Amino acid sequence: MRIGFGYDSHVFSDDPARPLVLGGVVIPGAPGLKAHSDGDVLLHAIIDAIFGAVAEGDIGSHFPETCERWKGADSARLLAAAIAEAGKSGHALVNLDATVICERPKLRPHVEAIRNRLAEILGVKVGQVSVKGKTNEKMDDVGAGKGIVVHAVVLLD
Repeated sequence: MRIGFGYDSHVFSDDPARPLVLGGVVIPGAPGLKAHSDGDVLLHAIIDAIFGAVAEGDIGSHFPETCERWKGADSARLLAAAIAEAGKSGHALVNLDATVICERPKLRPHVEAIRNRLAEILGVKVGQVSVKGKTNEKMDDVGAGKGIVVHAVVLLD
């Protein structure tokens, strides 16, 4: 068994046309995040957790932001590639637990859609996927509503 921990953070974009994508789900009415790819901070943290569990570096070593190939990339494709890479070494996801920390948007209305989309991308049952939304109680830049932070843990067998 292997455990991996992932972390990512992004600030909100000033571009009103940029959608917020979390866990492969577009969250309506919320500002998007600044990033080289689609800015899906939740998927980025999960990717880091998977690569960490199999000791294969991090998201930046596989999908560097200096590479034009990944500009605007759909992070769901990147997550699918990460879990496939773990599968090549004989590892399968046992479970995922992620915490999304932000003042806005409120995640509760979107959690089930996100869990279902993550299960679909990862090829697992929705019962193997946990996603929680928390605020930062108005502390620091995340608490001031300037961006989103995600912590993710995966267990691979």
